[in-house]
Amino acid sequence: MKIGVRLDVLVFTIALLSVPVLSDLILSKVDRRIDLTSQIVRITSTLKVENAGNDLVSEVLLTIPDNQAKNLAYLTATSNEGKGKVKASAVSLPVEVVHPKGMPPALTFYSVSLPKGLGKGETFTLDVLAVFTHALQPFPEEITQANIQLVVFSDTAHYLSPYTVKVQSLIVKLPEARIESYTKIENTKIHGSEIKYGPYENLPPFSYSPIGVHFEANQPFVVAQELVREIEISHWGNVQVTEHYNLVHGGARSRGEFSRLDYQSRRYVGGASAVRSLVAKLPPRAHSVYYRDEIGNISTSNLWSDSKKTELEIEPRYPMFGGWRTAFTIGYGLPLQDFLFQAEGRRYLDFSFGCPMNEVVIDTLIVKVVLPEGSTDISVSVPFPVKQWQETKFSHLDVIGRPVIVLEKTNAVPEHNQHFQVYYKFSSLSMLREPLMLISGFFLLFVAGIIYMHADLAISKSSPSYLAKLQWDEVLAVIQQFQNNINRCLTIHDKLEASLRDLSRTGDVQACKAARKSFDVLLKDLSKDLKPLLAFLQSSPQASQILPKVEELVAKEKDLQEKLMAKHSTVVDGYEKKSGGREIENRIALQQQKITALRQEVDDLLDFIDEI
Repeated sequence: MKIGVRLDVLVFTIALLSVPVLSDLILSKVDRRIDLTSQIVRITSTLKVENAGNDLVSEVLLTIPDNQAKNLAYLTATSNEGKGKVKASAVSLPVEVVHPKGMPPALTFYSVSLPKGLGKGETFTLDVLAVFTHALQPFPEEITQANIQLVVFSDTAHYLSPYTVKVQSLIVKLPEARIESYTKIENTKIHGSEIKYGPYENLPPFSYSPIGVHFEANQPFVVAQELVREIEISHWGNVQVTEHYNLVHGGARSRGEFSRLDYQSRRYVGGASAVRSLVAKLPPRAHSVYYRDEIGNISTSNLWSDSKKTELEIEPRYPMFGGWRTAFTIGYGLPLQDFLFQAEGRRYLDFSFGCPMNEVVIDTLIVKVVLPEGSTDISVSVPFPVKQWQETKFSHLDVIGRPVIVLEKTNAVPEHNQHFQVYYKFSSLSMLREPLMLISGFFLLFVAGIIYMHADLAISKSSPSYLAKLQWDEVLAVIQQFQNNINRCLTIHDKLEASLRDLSRTGDVQACKAARKSFDVLLKDLSKDLKPLLAFLQSSPQASQILPKVEELVAKEKDLQEKLMAKHSTVVDGYEKKSGGREIENRIALQQQKITALRQEVDDLLDFIDEI
């Protein structure tokens, strides 16, 4: 079975092209290897370039179709001179996008500058590494938990180049030996998990032979839609790193319900492509490592460390199937002396740029370097193009804020995990600023406390406001005494009611009369105590607003007292005449209603006065 493979609009009119500059070069040998063992596609090409013309040649053009170039994450070219064990060390060559005239449409061209001009008959060998993301398309696009993940990859068996190719071969490396289908053309061989195309000879410029492979790929397609790394420098000896991950499984989307039983009992069948765990390779001597999300700390993690590395294995709260998402944060501290250095009067941070997790595709990678407050003369050195700008972050005891260098890279892959440098100037005396601020703050606080304790901040005793305050305080004190007396009266009322309940229980009329007699004496004494208090409030201008309520309370309490005494006399008289309980209740029913209403009014007035 073959897979149909297409290339977005590629119309080559080679017969009409006349490019004399390109005709001087030929590719005498091309060896290509496509690595499909992970979601990141790596294409390694070894090109032997030969100058067949008379003019000196200083650049080589590389060609990538536009539909692949949009997924190109990393492209590098290195020299590969020498033979066998005597090969020279690889030297990276400058690569840039160019737009040569008269080229076929739907192609992107890159120029590789040679270390020296290539004369007539001379050859030069270079290695080209192209890394692509999102180049493997799940097919089918949706699978159940029990299904394996199948993907499709499309490319060309012939090396697409503006030069004539004498000999070319291609090897496609797959993760598994199981291949659903692949394109079979001339000189195609398969051996285990590798498919070999070629060799092909004497290929004209822009030769293109589409191929496709449909194969099993159960490795998780972990994609970080956004990764924000914040690296905060403290000159007190620590570098704090905080990484915020927003991950999605970019493989075939999961269809149907998730079965935890199948997932745990048949781990290699139920969810073979699910993300079970992730391993972050942190720098040596990492400490204070944490792993958490919006809910809180996640305990499913393991940490291993030695003198060369620190590995953090983390498990998400749930296994990630195709299309599933998760977000979490990793943080750790590092010794400052391992990453901060000095050169030519400036300090510089030397740190890795990319993600500490292997084979993770990062759609948007943002690296923030937070420098100490007061840093000046800031510059950045990154080995590849990035967007760059500067922000300001305020933390504890900051005055003007800390400068933050922000670097943004889209479509990042592990090849971008290279070291970058942030240079800046910082005075060591600036480190004393925050301790001095703390000392000064506490000193001023204590001085203010001493002044407050020894200063007389009272208002002048002859001022009208002070006198008015004293008068109001006296009014409040009198009202408080007034409330206490009223409450004592209400307490005696309650005891008077209690004596009637005792009478109904024991029938002892004499004891009830004796209790009333003692209560009468107490109520008369309290009434006498209320008169001077009421007279003071009536004479005080400050009490003019509250005086009506006080007078109303006195009248209500007096009325309540009279009603209680009348009720008491009625009940005692009934017991003396041997009247029945029902008859006594009927005689005092109306009195009891009035007593209840009056008691409620008295309580309301007390609450009102209490609020004042």
